[in-house]
Amino acid sequence: MEVEKVGVVAREGAAGVFPTICVLPEVLAEKNVPVLFVPAKGIRFVPKSIGLPCLRSLDSPVKIRLATDLLGTCRNGFSGPSMNEADICRTLVRPRLESAGWDGDKHFYSEQTFFTDGRIVVPAGKPRRLKRKFTDFLLRFSRDITLAVVEAKSDRRPAGNGLQQAKEYAEILGLKFAYATNGPQIVEYDFFTSRESELDAFPTPDELWFRYQQGQGLTGAIANARLVPDFHNPKKVPRDYQRIAIDRAIEAILKGQRRVLLTLATGTGKTTVAFQVCWKLWSAGWNARGDQRKPRILFLADRNVLVDDPKDKDFAPFGDARHKIQGEAIKSREMYFALYQTISHDERRPGLYREYARDFFDLIVIDECHRGSARDESNWREILEYFEPAYQLGMTATPLREDNRDTYLYFGNPLYTYSLKQGIADGFLAPYRVHRVFTTYDAAGWRPNRGQTDIHGREIPDATPRISSAPAAYRSWPVPKPLPGT
Repeated sequence: MEVEKVGVVAREGAAGVFPTICVLPEVLAEKNVPVLFVPAKGIRFVPKSIGLPCLRSLDSPVKIRLATDLLGTCRNGFSGPSMNEADICRTLVRPRLESAGWDGDKHFYSEQTFFTDGRIVVPAGKPRRLKRKFTDFLLRFSRDITLAVVEAKSDRRPAGNGLQQAKEYAEILGLKFAYATNGPQIVEYDFFTSRESELDAFPTPDELWFRYQQGQGLTGAIANARLVPDFHNPKKVPRDYQRIAIDRAIEAILKGQRRVLLTLATGTGKTTVAFQVCWKLWSAGWNARGDQRKPRILFLADRNVLVDDPKDKDFAPFGDARHKIQGEAIKSREMYFALYQTISHDERRPGLYREYARDFFDLIVIDECHRGSARDESNWREILEYFEPAYQLGMTATPLREDNRDTYLYFGNPLYTYSLKQGIADGFLAPYRVHRVFTTYDAAGWRPNRGQTDIHGREIPDATPRISSAPAAYRSWPVPKPLPGT
């Protein structure tokens, strides 16, 4: 074998200086040596038959000596230092992802991506954060659409050893494809088919996007609307759990689901989710009737601060398309905001909402929908029933319980739930302690003085149960004296 066609090179790394066999392609063709991978740039190949030595980046290798007998090297074997996960990611996984097309401006991979902030703990009264969770690689079809997670393991371990972790991360991130690799081996898990399989190479972006569309049942028009980008604000990029809520709501609406419910704990950014859902549908030109126009969206809440704050801050990118309904039924805008109390009926008026046609709005977002709007006996429920042709997105922080059962009966089961417990575990919410405090009046009750009157001058009846009817634990407590001045 010609000397110039085979070389042993070395790079210094975590395991010290180690040799790596590099062979020109024509030599491999002559000797029929199997190839591990082809770097995106350069001409060096690595024979699989020499035991997968610790390969480093070959941008500027230091040549140590020349080998003259490749067959002898293969026959005798080669056992270099094993690579850790960082080595595998840098020298083996990256080139394989790039050769599959995940290195462009549109389709790309993100490396070492954190998806939690680390749980806050307070040992000995000193708060600190636990370790954050991160993925080795995320495969992104676009900036806003992530399709898969890739976990890398040492070359001394089977690739399948990392699959369970990859599946766990994929479920947390709402992804449908999980991959584990040790460099030469790739194992895939498809959540659509529940199948695990070994691959020779990573799928291309177009292949994976096509499989995602098939699995989710997205037609061409729906898929195109799904590809509309978020409103990008570098200072307020949606967190991963918010991204799941946004994507699930949009896909459900695009596929024709009329009532949609999202349950996210207080403080986890429901307004951000609502804004991005509205923005993407508005930008896509979607509407309930399929006309060639922008949708008309109504954002409903029961307090001024829950209307004014989103309108002036989160929804500011809508610009002049925004309007808060007050006093008269303006119909020339596209993004409307209203209080239930402003548009509902009372003893003096039939209800401002009736001045709009039943199908005027394409989408209604109901913030804090558990607070009355979906209750059977609520006067506000009639607003939602009047606008029945519109798609309705309910947002709540309250899980299902007896006093909000009507909400869940009206909207159905939530498409996505991000609980208070999960928010604390991920470090996005602070932990808390419950302190139960019983005041004297809670325990023993309050009784008026004889002849005491209220602000209208009427005598207050002494109808409070006596101390003997209080719980046994409090019966020995002294009866409180009336407050001064009463």
